[in-house]
Amino acid sequence: MVPETRPPLPPFTAATATEKVRLAEDAWNSRTPEKVALAYTVDTRWRNRSEFVNGRDEVVAFLTRKWNSELEYRLIKELWACDGNRIAVRFAYEHHDDAGNWYRAYGNENWEFDDSGLMRVRHASINTLPIAETDRLFHWPLGRRPDDHPGLSDLGL
Repeated sequence: MVPETRPPLPPFTAATATEKVRLAEDAWNSRTPEKVALAYTVDTRWRNRSEFVNGRDEVVAFLTRKWNSELEYRLIKELWACDGNRIAVRFAYEHHDDAGNWYRAYGNENWEFDDSGLMRVRHASINTLPIAETDRLFHWPLGRRPDDHPGLSDLGL
């Protein structure tokens, strides 16, 4: 049986870590929990805000719940730092609830990967603020952020 691999593989350089971050952003912007979960080890461990998630099945359940309530979700991730098999990321995402109230969430993630490039640990710290619809900055069609759309630093976030 061939083990799962998810290139780029550690140890990460700035270039390969940047690629890994964009691949993660693209997957999360798909809003497909089963697809996203494949980037994590079978026994992955997460801390997302105050919630603890263990294993791919719980990842799928968590993301399904998340995207059922965070409508029109659009995410931008940016590399903060990398070393060996670890990557630090900052991110922002926008969404609205079922009442039409818009929000922007800001956060940081710390990731640790196994030798096959699968994420085994994810720690996320996130703050969510209400925003007016007119203050939205992420306007691309749902799905992958276009390559020419500004990133976090370009947007002043």
